[in-house]
Amino acid sequence: MASAASAPPSPNSLKRIVAASLIGTTIEWYDFFLYGSAAALVFNKLFFPDSDPLVGTLLSFLTYAVGFAARPLGALVFGHYGDRLGRKKLLVLSLLLMGGATFAIGLLPTHATVGTAAPVLLTVLRLVQGFALGGEWGGAVLLVSEHGDARRRGFWASWPQTGAPAGQLLATGVLSLLTAVLSDSAFNTWGWRIPFLLSGVLVIVGLWIRLSVDESPVFKQALAQAEARKAERGGAAEKLPLVSVLRHHWRDVLVAMGARMAENISYYVITAFILVYATTAADVTKQTALNAVLIASALHFAVIPMWGALSDRVGRRPVYLLGAAGVGLWMFPFFALVDTGDFGSLLLAVTVGLVFHGAMYAPQAAFFSEMFATRMRYSGASIGAQFASVAAGAPAPLIATALLDGTGTSTWISLYVIAAAVITLIAVGVAKETRHRDLAEVEEDADATDPAPARPADVHTI
Repeated sequence: MASAASAPPSPNSLKRIVAASLIGTTIEWYDFFLYGSAAALVFNKLFFPDSDPLVGTLLSFLTYAVGFAARPLGALVFGHYGDRLGRKKLLVLSLLLMGGATFAIGLLPTHATVGTAAPVLLTVLRLVQGFALGGEWGGAVLLVSEHGDARRRGFWASWPQTGAPAGQLLATGVLSLLTAVLSDSAFNTWGWRIPFLLSGVLVIVGLWIRLSVDESPVFKQALAQAEARKAERGGAAEKLPLVSVLRHHWRDVLVAMGARMAENISYYVITAFILVYATTAADVTKQTALNAVLIASALHFAVIPMWGALSDRVGRRPVYLLGAAGVGLWMFPFFALVDTGDFGSLLLAVTVGLVFHGAMYAPQAAFFSEMFATRMRYSGASIGAQFASVAAGAPAPLIATALLDGTGTSTWISLYVIAAAVITLIAVGVAKETRHRDLAEVEEDADATDPAPARPADVHTI
């Protein structure tokens, strides 16, 4: 029997919660992806003008990767306080940090104005972006997962995941529009700033929606139980969420990290690196490449809830495994289609790649949420997801660009993504299916693993 905490909320309440999570993740991913697209298109010229074009792109992507380096720190800090104070407060803070940093990038002086201080300032703001995003994802998916109907958790929790393609769609759409209506000179001089400054307006809308929702009932129940147990132990404090995660759920953290490898690497190769590859190796115009990513992102948005709903029927693992295998098998056809230089072939390559990616990304929110107990769920899900991003998404455009520069061919880039797919297939293959778990009862599983439950001083209830 489902616990009271896991009883489904009213449809209107759930839709409002989904909307709050989705608008926030869309804005945060808009900010994050906007930087990635700008890094591929203009930052090499504006902030690293003394380098040759490909080296400048590498340096530009290096500042892009710095954002990933800050994500584990964001996961640790936001996870800790999110498990102690609640999901909602931390989600508001992450939105403010991300939006503020992005708006500030739009005001930055370039290398031509302040010299080497320009890339330094750019890197600092990118660190703030990464820190905020490291805390955003876990809170957004948990807010929905812990409110939602357990029977349809995969579907409802997949909606915050659509914030990634929605943000990509918004960022690419704004850039595509600007490059279409502005000359290259105007875009490089001032046009690139407009999408970053628009973030300020989006943040105001996101905050208004997020402040209107309530805290997760599962978290409230777990917090009340933890306070009661603390009183029974004479006020003894609980262990830090990070300690509890490493004690009870270290295998789940490793599974989550492995599951992220193919999902994260393939996404940034398909959406960020492709802007470099298509315009240099395949002689495709910047506008054509942006349009292909734009249309494919719209289809990506549409299929994610479908994959999430399918995971409610057949399980998280089968859908995830299908996506990982599909991405690996698609890489050689992907680059072969891009090499034709034909827009239709380019669009097909990116679309099929993102459809397979969606099969991993859609069930990921529910899958990771169901692995961890409530009082360590924010920390566990965030650590597993964001620590993996340092080894996966962060260096992916860098590695792909370096492989292209060193070999002049896409073969090794394909093998790189295939290797990541193999790691994900192994990680998800050895994981347990989670779709039938009641989030309020995962705590009991963790407590059962305590080696000394009979000793009150040692009992760690979560």
